[in-house]
Amino acid sequence: MTKSHDIARPRTMRAAVLTGFFLLASVAGAQAQSAVSEADIVKALAPPTMGQTRSLSTSVRGDSSVNEDRGFLDSLRNRTSLTSSERTKLAAASADKPSIDLEIPFDYNSAKIGGKALPMVKSLGAALARPELKGNTFLIVGHTDGKGGDQTNQTLSERRAEAVKDYIVQNYGVPAANLVSVGYGKTQLKDSANPTASTNRRVTTINMSGVKSASRY
Repeated sequence: MTKSHDIARPRTMRAAVLTGFFLLASVAGAQAQSAVSEADIVKALAPPTMGQTRSLSTSVRGDSSVNEDRGFLDSLRNRTSLTSSERTKLAAASADKPSIDLEIPFDYNSAKIGGKALPMVKSLGAALARPELKGNTFLIVGHTDGKGGDQTNQTLSERRAEAVKDYIVQNYGVPAANLVSVGYGKTQLKDSANPTASTNRRVTTINMSGVKSASRY
């Protein structure tokens, strides 16, 4: 009996150690997911003052260019899919705008907002509904990992962006016209050294109402 108990005890200890490890990993994952708060999102997406925006826009680019960008953005509202040339133009127009990259953990080959993704989507929705950001126009940009074909990933990234947009519109009262969804498939990997990493399955939010820098113009 004693020998049997001695054998069982190390197994029990190993099981306890493994259980503790997985619990710590789970807690660490939850902490990483909640590291970006609603306040962080508001701060990252806050536009400059009207005076700053006017000064940069008119002195560096001119009114005609600003109006052209605004007209282009207006043409994308309430669209669910953009052409390749529209995506390229939009990427250039949004390059210097206030933005934040959010790790919204979609499951592989899925656009469903699951339990792991929901806390971050809720934080984003609450932030976009805040008075500081009210009335601004935002891009909701979907991305995939590098596994699979180009067109499959392009469609999937569009579905992810649209899923986040729909959730925010339905639950936080942000007008649908103020959110432009776009997908870039696997063309903008966050971790290019590990194309299949889950961190590549994410959503970027960009405030198109403000100018962050004049360096690109």
